[in-house]
Amino acid sequence: MKITTALSLGFLLGTSYLPGVMAQQINGVPGSPSATTTIDGKQLPPPPPKFGGVIKETAKDSKSWWPPRVVPPKGAPNVLLIMTDDQGYGVSGTFGGVIPTPALDRVAKAGLRYTQFCSTALCSPTRAALITGRNHHSAGFGVIAELSTGFPGYDSIITPDKATVGTILKGNGYATSWFGKNHNTPGFQYSVAGPFDQWPSGMGFEYFYGFMGGETDQWTPYLFRDHTQIFPWIGKPDYNLITDMADEAIGHMRNLNAASPEQPFFVYYVPGGSHSPHQPKKEWIDKFKGKFDMGWNAMREQIFANQKRLGVIPANTELTAWPDDLPKWETLSADEKKLFARQAEVYAGYTAYTDYEIGRVIQAVEDMGKLDNTLIIYIDGDNGTSPEGTLLGTPNQYTAYNGILKVPVEEQLQFYDTWGSAATYPHMAVAWSWAFDTPFKWTKQVASHFGGTRQGLAISWPARIKDTGGIRSQFHHMIDIVPTILEATGIKAPQTVNGIKQSPIEGVSMAYTFDKANTTAASARKTQYFEMGANRGIYNEGWYANTTPPHGPWILNAPLPPINDYKWELYNLSADYSQANDLAAKMPDKLKQMQGLFLQEAGKYNVLPLDNAQFARAIAPRPSATAGQTVFTYSGEMPGIPDGNAPHILNRSFTITAEVEVPASGDGMIVTEGGRWGGYGLYLLKGVPVFNYNMLALLQARWAADQPIGAGKHTIVFDFKYDGPGIAKGGTGVLKVDGNEVRTLQVPKTIPFLLPADETFDVGIDTRTGVNDLDYQVPFRFNGKINNVKFNLGPTQLTAADEMKVREATARAHD
Repeated sequence: MKITTALSLGFLLGTSYLPGVMAQQINGVPGSPSATTTIDGKQLPPPPPKFGGVIKETAKDSKSWWPPRVVPPKGAPNVLLIMTDDQGYGVSGTFGGVIPTPALDRVAKAGLRYTQFCSTALCSPTRAALITGRNHHSAGFGVIAELSTGFPGYDSIITPDKATVGTILKGNGYATSWFGKNHNTPGFQYSVAGPFDQWPSGMGFEYFYGFMGGETDQWTPYLFRDHTQIFPWIGKPDYNLITDMADEAIGHMRNLNAASPEQPFFVYYVPGGSHSPHQPKKEWIDKFKGKFDMGWNAMREQIFANQKRLGVIPANTELTAWPDDLPKWETLSADEKKLFARQAEVYAGYTAYTDYEIGRVIQAVEDMGKLDNTLIIYIDGDNGTSPEGTLLGTPNQYTAYNGILKVPVEEQLQFYDTWGSAATYPHMAVAWSWAFDTPFKWTKQVASHFGGTRQGLAISWPARIKDTGGIRSQFHHMIDIVPTILEATGIKAPQTVNGIKQSPIEGVSMAYTFDKANTTAASARKTQYFEMGANRGIYNEGWYANTTPPHGPWILNAPLPPINDYKWELYNLSADYSQANDLAAKMPDKLKQMQGLFLQEAGKYNVLPLDNAQFARAIAPRPSATAGQTVFTYSGEMPGIPDGNAPHILNRSFTITAEVEVPASGDGMIVTEGGRWGGYGLYLLKGVPVFNYNMLALLQARWAADQPIGAGKHTIVFDFKYDGPGIAKGGTGVLKVDGNEVRTLQVPKTIPFLLPADETFDVGIDTRTGVNDLDYQVPFRFNGKINNVKFNLGPTQLTAADEMKVREATARAHD
């Protein structure tokens, strides 16, 4: 242990009243001599040091001593770790795309670009690998949490023997913070009841400002500061989370600098752009008006040419073939071209906007005078571009999540002028996603091909990296970021954390690539497996073998072959960067060797058992605080209960009974779940009881009494009889006040699968968006007293096959 002492002047104000002591007033900084120490880091937290002073019978004969403060090694850099969302290799201008990304350009020009850096093909698995330095299956995230199963590689739990980089850096004296997307907290722990060991605070991040799930509305986000839900957009008509997040990170860094300017920071900055919903500010959409009229095939050719010009793909790279099941641009109608071009304009605006705000965060580091000794790692996307908009795209992603996969083009064009605004929750057509993954095949979710896993990466550190603007082609993976950070900071991976022996870091450091002498050095990563939903790949010293996806991830409920019947492909990446020329038939022995290597790696890293049930895995049992519960009771104001802990009213009969005390002008929300894109609410509107059912913004069903109710105690009941069995059937609702029927209404359809996951269940208030904007504006707090709200749920009226469809849809909505 190395201890250094930094003296600061202490002073006493006024006159001391201690006997025999006359205080001297000294101008200076209040305090006492302080000491700092660097630790070997083998044990976190380190054991408390032995008292270094002297204790006698009286204080005047004793010597005080303060424990030294743990600090990183001298000269350790600040670390700014950035990752965007759902952006494939061909998205950013930095890597040949047609969308300008000047912040990523800045990092690349001040440092290095990496052309063979890989993700896991899906968001939360990539994020688990990124922050732990272990493979995603080793970290429990073989899939997203919503598809978790009871096996070590798939249970969505980062076990305490795999301390995150946040825990390691915090234990060695860094100020740690996390801004943006989480999606590494299991759904069954996703409430204010905790436990919080799988929240950012439990993963070593002292400050968290962001959203917990896979996505959120950018205009009214489901947002947390540490463990508390917050609503920063209220009263701010120009609010957007992308800007707010940058403001928050900048303010936090400035506060750290003011409070402790010498303490290094670790900022993990992971905005939701460009995951759906694509919701940039209008001025960013306007910048791309007409820029995609050329269509996806011509854009792909442009990106490919740009990539060769920039040197971010080898000169001999081939552009992979366009798939037969995606239309070519020239075959489309004029209306289709108009709509699809608009979808890309909004996606591009969202991507550029996200990069701009990242640029503000980087500029803030420079403005504090800290850029020279800050390691900036900017990863362009956590996986390939998303195919979840299906073949036509959608103005409301929740229609697709609920199985409505083809909203007609003419209906979508009604949203042309508002696409990307708060009036939409949009996603783009799959063909754009494929094109934005140029020069590769496939998209997000597909781990076997680089269209799903290849990410642009730029790293700068002016004090250390001198080959500015250099390109590195070594093969690396998300798990290599943690060891790179540890080597750069001079911090060792701990042997124990909180008394628990740590599993080895599985990544390898990329810091050797920082030196110009190692521009063409062999990759330190020799082998890397890939797997997602039984789509598999294995890299070994320039060779790559992989399975062929049976179908595109945008095709739902299609049958899949047995796992052992998947076709395999083989590529020599040193001569075939884009996986264009399959050598499997020519080199069967090499393929067999690679297949054996995959099974070896799979056994080592918790990949087994392989499971190609895809989103059907959502039906697997997992821990739940409310599983099987049919009666729910609430009282008073109770906002922010997550969907997973709320009464589930879909595909069943249900009764809501509210015992309330109403003032002379009763008004406000009694109970609600969902919002603008689907949900329900029971409320008083100027004394009139109302139950409103919002069918995915496609239909509003509204039960309302003819007269307002008077002041006093009342019982308001909404009773719904479902026309099952089956999914999304209609039903008959009856609204009653004090035992009297006041409105009966039949509805032809109901929401099939799920309510918006970034809305909450609220009692006595509506915290995010309203289910009927014409009736009220949030927060619409109830001005009476809620003595009791009770839900009685009937049995679900679904077959086993129906139940599987529901759970599949729920999982898709969270990836």
